[in-house]
Amino acid sequence: MKKGQVYEGIIEKVVFPNKGIVQVEGEEKKVIVKNGIPGQKVRFSVNKIRKGKCEGRLLEVLEKSPVEVEPACRHFGLCGGCTYQNLSYEDQLKMKASQVKELLDGVCSDYVFEGIKGSPEAWAYRNKMEFSFGDEVKDGPLALGMHKRGSFHDIVTVDGCKIVDEDYSRILECVLNYFKDTDLSFYRKLSHVGYLRHLLVRKGVKTGEILIDLITTTQANPALDGLVEQLLALETDGKIVGILNTLNDSLADVVQSDETILLYGQDYFYEELLGLKFKISPFSFFQTNSMGAEVLYETARGYIGETKDKLIFDLYSGTGTIAQMIAPVAKKVIGVEIVEEAVEAAKVNAKLNNLDNCEFIAGDVLKVIDSIEERPELIVLDPPRDGIHPKALDKIIDYGVDRIVYISCKPTSLARDLEVLQERGYKLEKAIAVDMFPMTVHVETLVALHRKDT
Repeated sequence: MKKGQVYEGIIEKVVFPNKGIVQVEGEEKKVIVKNGIPGQKVRFSVNKIRKGKCEGRLLEVLEKSPVEVEPACRHFGLCGGCTYQNLSYEDQLKMKASQVKELLDGVCSDYVFEGIKGSPEAWAYRNKMEFSFGDEVKDGPLALGMHKRGSFHDIVTVDGCKIVDEDYSRILECVLNYFKDTDLSFYRKLSHVGYLRHLLVRKGVKTGEILIDLITTTQANPALDGLVEQLLALETDGKIVGILNTLNDSLADVVQSDETILLYGQDYFYEELLGLKFKISPFSFFQTNSMGAEVLYETARGYIGETKDKLIFDLYSGTGTIAQMIAPVAKKVIGVEIVEEAVEAAKVNAKLNNLDNCEFIAGDVLKVIDSIEERPELIVLDPPRDGIHPKALDKIIDYGVDRIVYISCKPTSLARDLEVLQERGYKLEKAIAVDMFPMTVHVETLVALHRKDT
């Protein structure tokens, strides 16, 4: 095979996250082609050959898969947000379970794999969306939505997105139409010129409260009273409780705050999970699938097991959701999280839920655990996608607790960390996948480990 050549083949299977394995007739090497599903006959060009591995760019689906279904969303295929809308949800779950098990089997043996739990809702499940301003084609009209598949610049206006409810589309259309009637331009990533960057919409699935945040640069200073009036005039199923303008002059394409201006109402909303109430600000980490989070945390409770009179560490604790789930049946829970805003939110939420046995510390787990005098009897881990820093993992293992529960949003990172945990005396007891992100490549994995000498 040579770089630039075009081939045809059938996708035999898809490995995590969305790497289709294609066998080309007459060729020994198999090729990785992304964004397909098992059974499709595809045409692709080889764009990378490295260390004996070939990768190809999907050019065309020549024949549909026998299991392929009609996508529900008119933006599917053009928008880069969803990958598996052309698979039934049942087949998505089977594929994700198989992907997770294959990764775990590669590093572990003699454990129980308990399959996968699906999301209670496969559609309109998200409680947060970050839309980007841009244009669909160069120098085209203003667009607001998601990046086109495979593009860092072009935007698809996803006013019919199916993984959020209709309130998101109503708000998106209102904001887009408002700015189309102005001379305000979107922020161009290469020249760093422009005003409009992102639109962040968050909505409590249980409470119906909506928070809207317009993210802009400081390169213009328009009055936004008219936008606020139009948003408040919308007929929405939920209730708009806050409208904000976040200023962000970072050169990086990230949604962050240099300063946030309150345009209307309040700068937070409430959501409820498993009988607990959570106050959420624009940039607080909170699971994007509220109903799925209840499934995940109920499962985690079972994996954590007996907690009576135990001191528990909740590392990478975010806004303290897990800590507060287990605090009522534990002696004390100490949460550690690097994002200060999330730690402050966790403290507020603990008071909101009348929990006085939770302590939350802001800082990097790698450094903070050295300063904690108490020693845990059980550890819960819920790190970011890249997993745990090797030095931090060594320190966690050195505590020598009998039981560790690890929640992972990237099974490849989990598999890497499990190798170290096993080498250092822990055994994987059981594992289960929980699908928090239907129609996408992502999946959560939950594992329980115990020390081999206990």
